[in-house]
Amino acid sequence: MAGRIRDEDIAAVRERTAIDDIVAEHVTLKPAGSGNLKGLCPFHDEKSPSFHVTPSRGFYFCHGCGVGGDAISFLMRLEHLSFAESVERLASKAGYQLRYEDAGGSTIMRPKQGVKQRLLAAHTEAAVYYREQLARPEALIAREFLNQRGFDRTAAETYHCGFAPDAWDALTKHLQQKGFSSNELVDAGLAKPARSGRLIDRFRNRLLWPITDLAGDVIGFGARKLAEEEDGPKYLNTPETPLYKKSQVLYGINHAKREIAKQSRAVIVEGYTDVMACHVAGVPTAVATCGTAFGSEHINVLRRMLMDSDEFGGEIVFTFDGDAAGQKAALRAFEDEQKFVAQTFIAVAADGMDPCDLRLAKGDEAVRDLVATREPLIAFALRSVLARHDLDTVEGQVAGLRATAPMIAKIKDRSLIPGYVNHLAGRLGMEVERVRRAVATVKGERVEPPRRPQVLAADNPRWLVEREALKLAIQSPALAGPYFDAVDDSHYGHPLHAEIRKAIAAAGGASVASGGPVWISAVTDSCADLGAQALVGELAVEPLRVMGEPEPRYVELTLARVQLPLVTEQVNAIKSRLQRVNPVEEKDLYMKLFGELISLEQHARSLREQASRAV
Repeated sequence: MAGRIRDEDIAAVRERTAIDDIVAEHVTLKPAGSGNLKGLCPFHDEKSPSFHVTPSRGFYFCHGCGVGGDAISFLMRLEHLSFAESVERLASKAGYQLRYEDAGGSTIMRPKQGVKQRLLAAHTEAAVYYREQLARPEALIAREFLNQRGFDRTAAETYHCGFAPDAWDALTKHLQQKGFSSNELVDAGLAKPARSGRLIDRFRNRLLWPITDLAGDVIGFGARKLAEEEDGPKYLNTPETPLYKKSQVLYGINHAKREIAKQSRAVIVEGYTDVMACHVAGVPTAVATCGTAFGSEHINVLRRMLMDSDEFGGEIVFTFDGDAAGQKAALRAFEDEQKFVAQTFIAVAADGMDPCDLRLAKGDEAVRDLVATREPLIAFALRSVLARHDLDTVEGQVAGLRATAPMIAKIKDRSLIPGYVNHLAGRLGMEVERVRRAVATVKGERVEPPRRPQVLAADNPRWLVEREALKLAIQSPALAGPYFDAVDDSHYGHPLHAEIRKAIAAAGGASVASGGPVWISAVTDSCADLGAQALVGELAVEPLRVMGEPEPRYVELTLARVQLPLVTEQVNAIKSRLQRVNPVEEKDLYMKLFGELISLEQHARSLREQASRAV
C-alpha cells in the first residue's frame, strides 16, 4: 500500500519508546514487583488496579478487561489513532525520522499526516502565534489583565498565555500560509465561516490559555474577553472537535499530573487564573474544567492520576465560591463524589473569594491555608441542605432529616456513617437512634419496627420512673404534693402518663388532695382517654418500688428523674442551634443562646445530683 512506514522504522520506534513513559502520561503507575508496574486501567472502570505494564518487554496487559499490547496499540486504543498516526506520534516524541515506501519497496515522500496529527499541528502553530502576539504593543491590555491578577511575565510564559489580535482573520491567514486548509481550521475550531462565507478567526481581542491533553499537546484554547463593551461571553472556549472534548478536558493537567500522583491529591478550581494562582502559590495539584461542570469523565481522568483504588486512595479537594451558585456546584460535586474511592473535601474562603482573588488580597500563604483547612464534602453538603429548613420547628427538623438521611446513606466509606449519624442528630436536635433508623431505611436495610409502647415495659427506665411518680400522686397525694405539682405533663414521655398528669391537674392537683377513693375517682373522671382511666385503677393498687413507706426524699428523687430527660433534650436542642449560629455575625443571638445553655446545664446537673442520692 502506498505511503507505508518502513518496517525497520516501526521496529526502531518500538525500541526507542519506553512504554512506561507513554502510559504514565495517562495513568499513575506503582511498583508491582518483578520489574512490573500497575495502575487503574484507562479502558474500563475499576476500583482495584489490574492494568500491568512490563517495561522490559515494552508490553501492557489488563487482567480486568483482557486488553494488551505495546506502546503503539496503547495510543491507538486510547486516543483513537490509526496505526500510522500512533507510530508518527511516538516517532515525534523519540526524535526519530520516519521513512515511507510504496508497494514496490521504493522510498517515497512522507504521505499526508492523519487528520488528528494535522489538527494537533495546527494548534501547535496557533499556540506559538498567540504567544508571540502577547509581546506586541497592541496586547498591552492583555498583559495588564495578567499583571492586575498577580501574574508576571514568567508566569505568563510558564502557562504559555497568548493574545488573539483584534482582527477578523489574522490567525486564519497565518495558518493558511503554513499550509493548513480552510476545512482543517474549521475542524480544529480555530476558525469559522462568517455570514459572507469568508473564513474568520474564532478568537479576537482576547487573552488566551492553551488547553493541553495529558501528553502536553495543545488541543484547544480558553479565551477571556478584554473589552467588556464587546459582544460575546466573558469566556469563550474551543468548540467540540475531534481533539477537544470538554467533558474530558482539565486545564492545567499537564502541569499538575506529576504532583497529583506524588501527593495523591487533586484540587479542583473554577478558572484558568485560579489554576495559575494555586500553582504559583504552592498548590501545584490544581486543575480546572473548561466551560462545563465537573463530571464523570473528568473523574475518570483524575482517578487514573490519583491511583484512586481501594489499595491507595487519595484526596479530591473542591474549591467553590461561597455564593449560591458555588453551593449548588458543591452539592452537584457531592453526587459525583461517590464515584471516587478517594476522600473528597471542599475548601471555601471565609469571604467567598476564589483562589486568584484570595492570593491578590492575602498572599500565597492564604491560598495554601485555604486548601489546608478543607472540610469533608459530606459535612459541607449536610450543612448546606439543613440551612434550607427551619430547625427550630418540629416540621423543619423532620424535613431536614428527610433531606439529609439519603446523603448519609450514600457515603461510600461505611465506617464513616455512624459518625455522621451522630453529627446529623446533633444538628437536628434529635435522638441518634431516630436518625440511624432513617438512614438505614434509605439504604434498604431491614429495620425492626418500633415496639408499641407498653406502660410496664421493663426496658424503658423513663416510663418506669413516670409510672412511679404517678403512683405517688395517686396513692399518697399529701406526700407528693408540691414536688409533684411543680412538674407539668410536658415532662412525661408516655402519652397515657401525660394524660393522667393532666387529669391530676384538672382534679385540683396533688397538693390539695386528701387521697382515698374520692381522689382516685376524681382523677379517673378527669381522664378523657379510656386507656388512661383504666391505668389510673392499676396505679392506685400497684406497689411502689421502694421498701417500706415512701419519704419526701424518695418523691424528690423520683421527680428529679422525671424531669431529667426533657431538660437533657432542651440542652441538646440549644447545642444544635448554637452550631447553626455564626458567633461573629449573630453575636447577640449567640450569647443569648449560650446563656440559656449554661442555665439549663446547671439545672440538669442539679437534677442528676438529686436523682443519684440514695433513699
